[in-house]
Amino acid sequence: MSGFENIAAVLKARSGLSLGLDKAYLVQARLEPILKKRALSSLALLADRLRLDPALEREVVEAMTTNETLFFRDGRPFDHLRDVMLPRLHATRPRGMPLRIWSAAASTGQEAYSLAMLVSEMGPALAGRAVEIVGTDIAREPLQRGEQGLYTQFEVQRGLPARLLVKYFTKEDGGWRINRQLRDMVRFREWNLLSDLSGLGRFDVIFCRNVLIYFDQATKARTLEAASRLLSPEGAIYLGAAETILGMNVGLSPAAGGHGIFQRNAPAGAAATTG
Repeated sequence: MSGFENIAAVLKARSGLSLGLDKAYLVQARLEPILKKRALSSLALLADRLRLDPALEREVVEAMTTNETLFFRDGRPFDHLRDVMLPRLHATRPRGMPLRIWSAAASTGQEAYSLAMLVSEMGPALAGRAVEIVGTDIAREPLQRGEQGLYTQFEVQRGLPARLLVKYFTKEDGGWRINRQLRDMVRFREWNLLSDLSGLGRFDVIFCRNVLIYFDQATKARTLEAASRLLSPEGAIYLGAAETILGMNVGLSPAAGGHGIFQRNAPAGAAATTG
């Protein structure tokens, strides 16, 4: 196997990322800083080192799985969550029971904090109900940035309305820091989507967007099936605009009222929840 093929095999086994030869340029570009740092002249030499150096393997996986994110990305899922899903969940849950939201592949935290801002803005509509948000990612460094809640001027200009910037962020040297109230709403955890997910607990809402497009069909199905087991019967999974469950038997069905939104299949003899 070539250096690229060996690295691609490690990436698929560790993170689910499926890369064909047409992505060789991407691998070279993403890993170039590691090659320079380690004084390695080729991907082949890097691949040889991976077998003996778990820390290097982790560094390679993190370099390849740190994907772009921004506040309120693809706004329609947030609109559906605010207007349909959270009000429905609030109406059907016993008073005092918290709602739980999972931001899978949270990266540097913009999606998780967008969810926190959305919940905070709903205010009286949730009548003070606690909402717990968990953001996970396979890469440690982006999660640490999310925990700090400090974003550059460029990052806060991408998708974040000026009104929310002024309301929830404080200007500091080096950027804008999200306030303590919202940081306390979000808990970040290092977690591999290919590992056992049961330790994360049950969720009412799962945002798993723009992740599955990097997986092959079998890995997509396995990941979605595992995620669906964590979903409450009335809850929903939100996928990216280009993602689908077509051709996969993962225990999910499209939810009425929104593209890319899925709910658990109703038990035999029961009617599915729609809205």
